[in-house]
Amino acid sequence: MALLKKNQNLMNLIKRVHSVVENADIEKHRQSQDYFGALLGNNKEAAIREITIEGMYGEWVSVNRAHMKKYVVLYCHGGGYSTGSSLYARTLTTKLAMSTSMDVLSFDYRLAPEHPYPAALEDAMMAWNYLMLLGYGARDVIIAGDSAGGNLALALVHKLKEEERILPRGLVLMSPWTDLTSSGKSHETRKDVDPVLHREYLEQMIRNYADGQELTNPLISPLFGDFADFPSTYIQVGDNEVLLNDSTMLHKKMVKANVPVQMDVFKGMWHVFQMSPFKTAYEAMEKNAEFIYDICR
Repeated sequence: MALLKKNQNLMNLIKRVHSVVENADIEKHRQSQDYFGALLGNNKEAAIREITIEGMYGEWVSVNRAHMKKYVVLYCHGGGYSTGSSLYARTLTTKLAMSTSMDVLSFDYRLAPEHPYPAALEDAMMAWNYLMLLGYGARDVIIAGDSAGGNLALALVHKLKEEERILPRGLVLMSPWTDLTSSGKSHETRKDVDPVLHREYLEQMIRNYADGQELTNPLISPLFGDFADFPSTYIQVGDNEVLLNDSTMLHKKMVKANVPVQMDVFKGMWHVFQMSPFKTAYEAMEKNAEFIYDICR
């Protein structure tokens, strides 16, 4: 009972923090997220190096110690395709760089509604091509992402597959948004406990990004794609989020397609809980690192 109360208090806190960030004015929403990213993503152990990829802002996040150079993580940030940035994602990219001892490349893809689909995917492909030009092989790259960034990571692999290019070594997905048709039952069963996402917000994000588009297009809703020959994948999702089934349905489809896939459902956790500065978030990042080490052997 005490544990349940503690979890409820935590949920209420997350709800309050999230309501501070969320704003009907999209520009203010973006600024609030960047402010939180600057506040919580600062780490003395991590170094940030800013770059430009064909006019697009990007940053390398590295640990200030000897670390692995052969493999690299390409990171796609979340934010419903309408908000978010590399700065906002530092709450995740710094943890990822520290737990894996690998360099992490994050990039600021163009955002909706100013730049709807396929702008983000085109920019993700630009970041991928940049890594190839630097001399990394496709199999030296792990693509990671949270929420809409998880969607983008999957869409990028679908696109690479469509173009018959070599696929990355693996995928790490945190609370991925895989289905813009919102077919998962968890949209109903978790709507009263999810402290972060709600129907109106998701509907607005879908309109911003994919208005007038066919939502079952695998490059928009990766869940509907063909997963044959997809790389090893690790999925993390919170038990208290409306997007829970976006992960469980993806896991099921990947298993059916014989993809080497693992999934962890974190009890009592919410959407992209890994951003929070507390024990379970760090443990989840360690699990991400273990998966990455495992596939890079």
